[in-house]
Parts: sequence; C-alpha cells; structure tokens
Amino acid sequence: MDKRVKKLPLMALSTTMAESFKELDPDSSMGKALEMTCAIQNQLARILAEFEMTLERDVLQPLSRLSEEELPAILKHKKSLQKLVSDWNTLKSRLSQAAKNSGSNQGLGGASGSHTHTTTANKVEMLKEEEEELKKKVEQCKDEYLADLYHFSTKEDSYANYFIHLLEIQADYHRKSLTSLDTALAELRDNHSQADHSPLTTAAPFSRVYGVSLRTHLQDLGRDIALPIEACVLLLLSEGMQEEGLFRLAAGASVLKRLKQTMASDPHSLEEFCSDPHAVAGALKSYLRELPEPLMTSDLYDDWMRAASLKEPGARLEALHDVCSRLPQENFNNLRYLMKFLALLAEEQDVNKMTPSNIAIVLGPNLLWPPEKEGDQAQLDAASVSSIQVVGVVEALIQNADTLFPGDINFNVSGIFPGLAPQEKVSSQQVSEELPPVTVPAPATTPAPTPAPASMAVRERTEADLPKPTSPKVSRNPTETAASAEDMTRKSTGSLAAAVETASGRQALVVGKPSPYMFQCITEDFSVDPARTLMVGDRLETDILFGHRCGMTTVLTLTGVSSLEEAQAYLTAGQRDLVPHYYVESIADLMEGLED
Repeated sequence: MDKRVKKLPLMALSTTMAESFKELDPDSSMGKALEMTCAIQNQLARILAEFEMTLERDVLQPLSRLSEEELPAILKHKKSLQKLVSDWNTLKSRLSQAAKNSGSNQGLGGASGSHTHTTTANKVEMLKEEEEELKKKVEQCKDEYLADLYHFSTKEDSYANYFIHLLEIQADYHRKSLTSLDTALAELRDNHSQADHSPLTTAAPFSRVYGVSLRTHLQDLGRDIALPIEACVLLLLSEGMQEEGLFRLAAGASVLKRLKQTMASDPHSLEEFCSDPHAVAGALKSYLRELPEPLMTSDLYDDWMRAASLKEPGARLEALHDVCSRLPQENFNNLRYLMKFLALLAEEQDVNKMTPSNIAIVLGPNLLWPPEKEGDQAQLDAASVSSIQVVGVVEALIQNADTLFPGDINFNVSGIFPGLAPQEKVSSQQVSEELPPVTVPAPATTPAPTPAPASMAVRERTEADLPKPTSPKVSRNPTETAASAEDMTRKSTGSLAAAVETASGRQALVVGKPSPYMFQCITEDFSVDPARTLMVGDRLETDILFGHRCGMTTVLTLTGVSSLEEAQAYLTAGQRDLVPHYYVESIADLMEGLED
C-alpha cells in the first residue's frame, strides 16, 4: 500500500503542499487551508490506492486467468479439431478415389491387371485403417473441446459477476472520495466563513444552481423557473432555434464548464454564449441530469410508465394529463415552461432536424429515470426498457404541449435578458403556403420523365414558385455558394486525400458524387439512357448536382439533409445545377408512380 501511494500524483501534490505550509504561519487562514487540503489529498491518494489494489485482486486477476489460460486452451482445442476434421475429409476423398481405381483395375484382364488390382486393394485397406484411426482422434478431440466449453459455461455467470463487481468497486471508491471531500469542504467553510472575499465564498452560488433539488434552488434564489432552464431557453430562442442537431451534438467541455460557472456567478453575463448554441443546450441538459430527483419526479415514475403503455391515443393523452396534474407545483411550472419551448423548437425541424422524437431521445433520459433500488440486479435491464417508454412520454408531451399545458407563456419570466429578442420563426405551415404544389411541365431544355399520375405527390419547381431564401443557413452570396458546392466532395475526403496526394506526388481523382465519373463507368457497361433516368437524392450539393452533370432528371426527397429553403437560395443565386426538377416529401411518394 505505502509503495503504491508514494507513486500516485495525488501523493506528490500532498507532499508539495506539506512542504509549502511549513513556511506559513500555522494560525493564518492560508496556512490552515493549505494544511487541511494537504491532508485531504493524502487521504484521497490512499483511497485511490486501495481501489486499485482491490480492483486488481478481485477483478483483473480472475479475468486475466480467463484470458491467458482458459480461453487459449479452448481456442487451441477448437483449432486442433478444425485441423483434424480437414485432414479427415481429405483422407475420405483419397479413400473414395482409391476405391474407384480398385474397381477399374478389377475389370482388366491378364497378369498385369491382377497385380495392379492387388496393389490398389492393399492401398484401400491402408487408407481405411488410417481413416478409422483419424476418426477416433476427431471424436476424442471433439469430446475434449465440448468438455472445455461445458466447463466454461458453468462458470460464465461467475465471470459476468466480475464486471458487476467492477462497477461496485468503482462506486464505492467514488463514494468514499466524495464523502472525504464533502467533510473537508464543510470544515474549511466553517473555519473560513468570515472571509467574505475568499474564492470559496464566491464559488458558493454554484452549489445553489447545479446539483441541488429544484425546490431548494427556487427558494434560495427566489425564482419560479430554474435559472439554467430560463437562461438557456432565452439564449436558444435568440440564436439557436435553427441550429442543426441542437441537444444532439456535444459542446466543448471547457466552454460548457465556463458557461456553468458564469451561470452561477454572474448570469447577466451569459449573452456572450449566444454564439455557441450547442454549449447552451449542453448546459441545460447538464442541469436536468444533475438534479437529485428528475424534473418529472421519481414518485410518479410508475404512473408515467403506465401512461406510456396505453395504445389508444385519447386514453394515453388523458392519462398524461392526469399525471401532469399531480406533479408538485414547482415541477409542473418548470416542465410546462420547458415543453412549450421544445414544441417551438420542433416547429423548426425542417431546418434543425430535431423532430419531437429526436428531441425526446436526447432529452428524455435527463427528464425522467427509474428510482434507484438497492440490490436490484435487474435494474439496468429495467432502465434500458423503460428508457424507450420515457422517450414515448416526452415525445407525447412535446407534440401535445398546447393541450397538456394550455395558455401562452412569457419565456422571459424574470426579465433576466431584457434586450434579448427571440429569433424569427419560419414554421412548416408557412413554408407549405409559400410553395404550393404545381404540375407545370419541365423546361424544354431538360429531358422530362414519363408523366406521373395526378395523385402522385411529386411537385415541380419553377422560379416563380420559389421565393427568396429565409433560412440563415443558406444566406450566402452566389460566389460562395458555387464554390462550396464545387468543392464539397474534395472537402469531404479531408486530410486522407491530402495525405495520399502528398505521398504519391499525384493529384487525386475524386470519383464520388457530384463527379460524373462513376456514371460514365455505368454507361460504358450498361445500356442506360440519362434522359430516361431519375436521380433521387436528399442532398443538393452532391446528389442533385451529380444528376444535373450526368444529364438526368433530378428528384429531391425532403426526408434527408437538404431543405426547400436551400433550393430556393440556390435558384435565387442562379445556381440551377443545384436545384432539383422535382421534389417529394418522402421516397415513399414515388411508389405509386412506379407501380403504375
């Protein structure tokens, strides 16, 4: 233990602190703080050393025996069995061939034919004996292999328990470390409570924001809506509603940490983080995840699950409404506030790609999780099953936010950001009103495909039906637009292509979309007429551009990457090679036409 402790960085830190506080007045504030911190680092080092030794003794050593002794023996028998079976099959083939030769020689006349027949017969007998001996070896090896497998299967549960024990050891280590730190922190704060300007005092508000119960947080700060929820929602309403993958893409750890610290120390300075909506979304997820009890409460967990299991939509909605009404008032207020915002976020799904289902997948586990039960070995399995139901519950709350939480809401409830203006919304309904489905024939310069049935939901674009772009995602000038489309494929290969070019001293030939190279290869070997071919894709800069370059008629499906707003922007910028001839809501809309 002592040898291991001495090698740990924590112990080196403790030793350095011990040398340092000797130079200070032991009664001074700095001296006492340094001495106590030195002691806690020493204690943490011993807890860590104990954890490492327990881990090696109780988990790593048994698993090492499994990987170094038992499994290699099983694999050795398996390999031997495969070799013997292969040899056996080869010998049986030789025996079969020898038997055929023996039959052929028997039909020959004369002394020469008789001698050949005798030699061949002897060879057949030898092969039969060899085959019988090899068969016994195969059976013996097979029995040994099966015995090893059976022996392993009897201990499989024990080996699985080692992984459970690993987590138990880790949990115990973290509990001991946290208990030691909490005790030391409490003692330090008591000893230095009079130092109003010390770093410990300024850090105190942080503990009243993250990691404390919702009720304590609201009471301490005199709020109705939790500070991180309101601040993050306002910041996202201002700049983040059309950010693709919001809540799904992770933010930088250092930015997220600084944002959380600012949230606790000076929330009025949070506007500087408007430019990083993923960090803001991460701070909101972190707050919900670090609540001691989920926002949707552990007491109502079973009720939420029962509501999620109902198949009939009306009954399910009624059950969800009933559970919402039984939430504590502070939880209800904050859940209502959050769901109203998430419903607005889902309205921008054509741009941000965050449907109610996607939002529920990434946020659901942070809003509701099963209560902990001591000694319940099936808890992990239950959690994984219930997480699917949790996603269903949260998705339904978002989709029915106006029904379950009626009335308008003032998101800037505390006036924390008086100058922050929410981003202007463009709903899917507005987009559909701006782009009515039309059936004007394609321009004469472009080969038109066979006309689709009138019921088929394929819409053709004309310049008059495509208004100016409203999405900031594509509000670039025409030169930048053309350049980005032209270089899309080369950029996607990134450093790999550059490395190959540097090593070979040759320019790489990119054959992927939108390069027409691969279509040229197809037309060389197959009778494909571009004028009678549809290029269906979900990305303007690769699929649609590829179709235009190859002389095909193009169809954009709106279930993927690109949106109608981007097509509008390209058309306005004069980049017609990036504008599809037709578009469909889903690839499924083409099926009726294909069947006809």
